[in-house]
Amino acid sequence: MLKITFTQRFELRIFAFYYMVKTISYYTLGCKLNYSETSTISRMFSQVGFEKVEFEQGADVYVINTCSVTEHADKKCRKVVQQALKFSPNAFIIIVGCYAQLKPEEIVKIPGVDVVLGAAEKFQLLDIIQDFEKRQKPEIHVSEIQQASRFTDAYSIGDRTRSFLKIQDGCDYNCSFCTIPLARGASRSDTLENVLENAKQIIQQGVKEIVLTGVNIGDYGKNVPHTFYDVIQGIDALEGNFRVRISSIEPNLLNKQIIDFVAQSKHFMPHFHIPLQSGNNEILARMQRRYKRELYQERIEYIKSVMPHACIGVDVIVGFPSETEAHFLDTYQFINELDVSYLHVFTYSERENTKALSIKPIVPFSERKKRNKMLTILSEKKRRYFYEQHLNKTYHVLFEQELEGSNMVGFTENYIKVQIPYDPLCVNEIVQVRLESISAKGNTEGKIIIQEPIHHAVIP
Repeated sequence: MLKITFTQRFELRIFAFYYMVKTISYYTLGCKLNYSETSTISRMFSQVGFEKVEFEQGADVYVINTCSVTEHADKKCRKVVQQALKFSPNAFIIIVGCYAQLKPEEIVKIPGVDVVLGAAEKFQLLDIIQDFEKRQKPEIHVSEIQQASRFTDAYSIGDRTRSFLKIQDGCDYNCSFCTIPLARGASRSDTLENVLENAKQIIQQGVKEIVLTGVNIGDYGKNVPHTFYDVIQGIDALEGNFRVRISSIEPNLLNKQIIDFVAQSKHFMPHFHIPLQSGNNEILARMQRRYKRELYQERIEYIKSVMPHACIGVDVIVGFPSETEAHFLDTYQFINELDVSYLHVFTYSERENTKALSIKPIVPFSERKKRNKMLTILSEKKRRYFYEQHLNKTYHVLFEQELEGSNMVGFTENYIKVQIPYDPLCVNEIVQVRLESISAKGNTEGKIIIQEPIHHAVIP
């Protein structure tokens, strides 16, 4: 676990007081893994006396955790920096994350940025940054990605009802479209003992749902004497009233042993998110994916055979170089026939230093956009059909503090979103819900059963 000694903490508190740095705010772009790491960085600053404030309150220091997977990473980072300086014109701006590792020279050109930290440096920022005074010239502390060989544990806490627990980092897969290995380095894992200790701490703080996260979590075990199956067995054996979800896992690493375990588990939810990327084997090969569509179909069919009510999400990329209309329609038909619940549709965008740049021909942006729209509509149909299969049945919903208008939201075991009028007694509580109908907006309407009486509910 990431710890600061008593002497370091004392010295840093004196340092923070001396420089009148008291408030700090954070902004996270990208994945669940980034959220877990931002939360860990936040705890580091809290240990040395910094007070966390809301972004718009105007902080002395802003830490912006960036992503390179999302399109237009530069524009998003620039906009967040501009907003931070709008609320606090003299704020000290720190940029970390995948975008920081890949393009630090690009980031320091953004007005107001003071320090950029790479993958190997972001958890050492309190040692690297000697003071938090505005820089006349931005500093870059980014080493070669090979230096990011150490695993640093992380988990989010306090921001949501659920906690994202990092168990693995980096990736050895080198898909032709992906920059993640360049941004996060080789695959590496936390020890099983530390994973379980972190999970216990999360549960003890009253969190009702843990999401296991990483870059390629099914690859857990590269540098430790355990497997991903050992992790889920160990967490499932912990005591407490909590639920666990597995974040995105590669189809070739999601074996029957894991699926069977989830099917009979006390704590693991019947919900899988499995990247497909393409339903055409030619395109899968050019993407350098490690499976064919036949294996993917086999995994989906097996999940549904042991957990008919399971929710299955799918990642898919449209407009990959050389993807013809016939390739795309093959993907569309393949997904249409799969018993999956929803899609995350990504429009291919060029990334520097990836093998996909050499693949021709390039798909026109107008065609990429059209294909994205077609699969997005298919996703909406899939989600509605999935909801329809669960009408007039009762599930358990974990409600969150998050509001949508005057309502609060939560999720069933199999990831059906539920919305009810705000009730403080339901925050971070698991209650029974009967799903009754689907609204015109695609929300399922139901009734919440909290002992007595029965309360009306809406389930998105």
